[in-house]
Amino acid sequence: MYKVLFVTLHRPDRSPSQRFRFEQYLAILKENGFDWEWSYLISAEDDKVFYKPGKYFAKMRILFRSILKRWREVRSKKHYDIVFVQREGFMLGSTYFEKRFSKKSKMIFDFDDSIWLQNVSDANRRFAFLKNPEKTADLIRMSALIFAGNEYLAAYARQYNSSVQIVPTTIDTDVYQRVMIERSDDTVCIGWSGSVTTIQHFEFALPILERIQEKYGDRVRFKVIGDADYAHPGLGIQGIAWKKETELFDLSEIDIGLMPLPDDEWAQGKCGLKGLQYMALGIATIMSPVGVNSTIIAHGTNGFLAADLDEWMEALSLLIESEEIREKIGRNGRQTVVDRYSVKANAEVYLHAFKSLVS
Repeated sequence: MYKVLFVTLHRPDRSPSQRFRFEQYLAILKENGFDWEWSYLISAEDDKVFYKPGKYFAKMRILFRSILKRWREVRSKKHYDIVFVQREGFMLGSTYFEKRFSKKSKMIFDFDDSIWLQNVSDANRRFAFLKNPEKTADLIRMSALIFAGNEYLAAYARQYNSSVQIVPTTIDTDVYQRVMIERSDDTVCIGWSGSVTTIQHFEFALPILERIQEKYGDRVRFKVIGDADYAHPGLGIQGIAWKKETELFDLSEIDIGLMPLPDDEWAQGKCGLKGLQYMALGIATIMSPVGVNSTIIAHGTNGFLAADLDEWMEALSLLIESEEIREKIGRNGRQTVVDRYSVKANAEVYLHAFKSLVS
């Protein structure tokens, strides 16, 4: 058996980029001769303080504990054939620990966002000086293989390393099955799923949703998953927190899934996860034509692309008014995920990449 160490910031089932980029493949790797271990830094208890304003002493304790953990790992005599670093192995701008991992083992660096751009949570804005935008390029240079989530990210990575493999963000379609929910009326639910840090992207759709409410009134309602503190009384929105245990149920209530994005450098690096989640559940999906979204969506066949207010209104109106079209688009969307963006469709590519490093 080959030995693999997965190095991440977050615990299992917590981070979308971890869940949909390597966690789904762990069983497949083990079945094919790769015995893995997982080292993460931020626990569930740490989460309660690390991404909240203030609590600086508690954050410093997390930081020092993380330094000690990584120090013990790089000093350990334990051998790994591959070290897999997802986005970064340490939360600050230093590459000290990743560099030492790469000297002892073949290192795979996996990323699914434009993380070379400065992006710090509001709660930790005053610590932005501790981050290092050049870190991503340094990690790419020292890696034996890079997993990039789309062509835009791959093109960035190829500036620093020629060993780049495009590995799309994928969905386990055996698990991702829509939950049947009894409806008390025929109201159409328009929904968005994300996180506290991406709620700003949902707000790009507010002028559109306000127009939709004016047009359809009580025929529509709106749902936001991922930020329990978010509220928009005018649209009747009170956000709900994301929970792994209720994820499929919460998403399954949505009839039309939205993925609005600004057309900027950060959004160009997005890998379409929100849209792929909707599509995997057979939810009719509308996405901004930014980055990989235009590759995922065949407009009018498996979803819709909408760039401006008129295009969003046209796509939403069509889907609101026709259950038949919603169901057809939803079926085609799920088939697209099964064929191109599922774990089954990408498992051999994933395995081949690991095998290539140890052959």
